[in-house]
Amino acid sequence: MKILQYTHYLYLILFVLFLLDGIDRVQKDENAVVSFLFAAMAVFMFFFRKKFSNRMNK
Repeated sequence: MKILQYTHYLYLILFVLFLLDGIDRVQKDENAVVSFLFAAMAVFMFFFRKKFSNRMNK
């Protein structure tokens, strides 16, 4: 189960992708709210999973 130690970094990758998508949509004058909400959720999930995995390791 060593791969579970690194899965929370997947959320940082998703954050970057959704942030870039949101910036692209803003430049095209499209609605970017959903992309920014998903980006915020990805950051929240990163910190939540990291904290939770640290608790399980102790």
